[in-house]
This record gives sequence, C-alpha cells and structure tokens, in this order.
Amino acid sequence: MRHQTFAEPPGSTPGVMLTINDLLIVDDHPLMCEALTLTLRVAFGLRQTRCERNLAAAIQRLKYDKLPDAILLDLNLPDAKGSEGIVTLGRVASGVPIAVISANEDPAMISALMAAGAQGYISKSLGRDEMCAALRRVWSGERVTPDGYDPDDAPKNPARPDLEEIAQRFASLTNQQVRILREICLGRANKEISYDLNISEATVKTHIAAIMSKIGARRRTQIVLLAKSIKLFDGN
Repeated sequence: MRHQTFAEPPGSTPGVMLTINDLLIVDDHPLMCEALTLTLRVAFGLRQTRCERNLAAAIQRLKYDKLPDAILLDLNLPDAKGSEGIVTLGRVASGVPIAVISANEDPAMISALMAAGAQGYISKSLGRDEMCAALRRVWSGERVTPDGYDPDDAPKNPARPDLEEIAQRFASLTNQQVRILREICLGRANKEISYDLNISEATVKTHIAAIMSKIGARRRTQIVLLAKSIKLFDGN
C-alpha cells in the first residue's frame, strides 16, 4: 500500500530530512519493537533506538532523558487508546515529530490522529521498503497518510470547533485530569471516581470544573462528546 502526502504544516520544510540519530518506539509487541529497531537502524543509520511498552513508561523516559529526534507510536497501548497517546506525548515532547503506526485504517481515526498532532499515520501492513519510504517522507517534513485517505471525507459539524482546536484543548489537561476524564467517559459518577482514584469527591469536582473550563464544555455530556470527536480513549 502506498502512502500519500497530506497538507504540510505551516513553517515546515518538505524535502529536507531531519537528522534522526535517536528514535523512541512505543509499542507493546516485543517482536514488532525488535523488527522496527533492526530495520530502521540499518535503513537510517540510527545511533540509538529505545523501546517502551506503554504510554506511562514513555512519558517517564521523556521527562527524565534527553528527548529523541523522533517517536514512532503504536495506536493502541495497554494504557492508552485512540488519540490519547499522541495528545499526551505531544505535550511532553513538544516539537518532536511523532508518527503513528497502526493496522487500523478507519478514515475517522486517521483524521482524529492527524488533527491531534501526528506527523504521519503509517499502516503496519506495509513492507520494509515502503515503511522506510513513508518514514523518510515524514522526517522530511511531510504529513503522510495511507493512500486513498481523503481528509475532506471526514464528517464536519459546523456547530463545533475543528478537530485541531479540540485536540489542543485536551492537550492542556494535566495527567490527573486525563485520568478523571477517562472515568467520566466510562460513565463513572463522582463518588465512583473518588473511590477509583483515591481522592475526595471535592477534589474530583474541582478537577471536573477545570476540565470543563479548559475544553469549553458546560456539561458532562459535552465533555464525552468532545472526547469522542477526537477518538480519545477509542480503541476501535
């Protein structure tokens, strides 16, 4: 399967490939990590390739180690589904190009991930040469998506801000607020959230008020709808 270029972001310099010496791979499948490490080290002459099996471990590494030159992120991890990974890593590793790798080629998911800040969305079904070519384009400043994907086909809602703006709002949430947001999306009441996270109900209410303020929601139902619009926590 070929991959196509998707409108480059303002200020990018397509055609000039970044120097990628240090790559972070976030994928919970050991064999996939090993295969990507071996393939990309040879193809790009990487000096260092680090692998993490979940989002929490990746965040810890990014907080306390030198930032990598690029990140390759599996769509669904044990502790993150849908756009949660890209939204969170984009906040912790601002400026680092992140390419999502997935077998899921649902146009709505691709739209959500690209809106949330992915530099590329690459299919796991690609062969070695095709995957390397797609990554080379990503690291040359292009925004790459699977061939046949059309961003104009994504459903539009004129009463709601665009996906990029919604994703930026969710990216402003703290880690604790994201945990509470996940509980809200699961339909948990404040008392249940308090018990699950071992915090007081008053603290839960304070965080929910902050979440509403940051993402521009007036009701809990709006919080859930906005989260769904960017496929946050969506494992499908």
